[in-house]
Amino acid sequence: MLVLAGCAQSVTTPQTNASASQLFSQLGISLITAPTSGCCGAVSQHLAAGSEARRFIKRNIDAWWPYVEQGIEAIVTTASGCGVMVKDYGHLLGDDPQYATKAKRISDLSRDVSEVLAGEDLSSIRGNGNLRVAFHNPCTLQHGQKLTNLVENILRDAGYKLVDVKDKHLCCGSAGTYSILQPALSQQFLTNKLSALQQHEPDLIATANVGCQLHLATRANVPVKHWIELLL
Repeated sequence: MLVLAGCAQSVTTPQTNASASQLFSQLGISLITAPTSGCCGAVSQHLAAGSEARRFIKRNIDAWWPYVEQGIEAIVTTASGCGVMVKDYGHLLGDDPQYATKAKRISDLSRDVSEVLAGEDLSSIRGNGNLRVAFHNPCTLQHGQKLTNLVENILRDAGYKLVDVKDKHLCCGSAGTYSILQPALSQQFLTNKLSALQQHEPDLIATANVGCQLHLATRANVPVKHWIELLL
């Protein structure tokens, strides 16, 4: 399977993809990174820089297409913000005569890492059952990709104790570039989210998107990790 390295994640939290690669290897799955792939284009799209986003999208399609032709099984994303973007490639390039078909194929192959793991036998994966975990489901995972409870179920099956989190559907305030362009509102969202996540005194907070992870970690009282790290 191909894996998207990502731009922010590859620099700020490289342990995420390293953990995913190690875990997948244990399951007999090889994760491959296409050397010429890069940013998924989400930030450009958020900022209404559509032409720039399309250039990023086309570069990734060109980088991945030889692997698609060779029969790659999936394109895995470990940052849910990137995942929702890649799944939208088919729509965003639907009017491009050269790339429309390829873009749709890329979107069809795109899988969040939780979708792949949910289809694997994880009975041998055991986490630290003494740890109490608060899971923050990013907007891009639960609303964008419509994946709710998938990660939570994987973590529970691995033995973790998940604490209740109120208002799970609400944003943490990171929201792509929102934390930079709307700092006051972003910080209020962050205050509300951390209050909900830490209400029952978890040992750590887990999430599925690098933007959320970095944003929450600025003020959290406990460590904030990508949930994939908890399975090793």
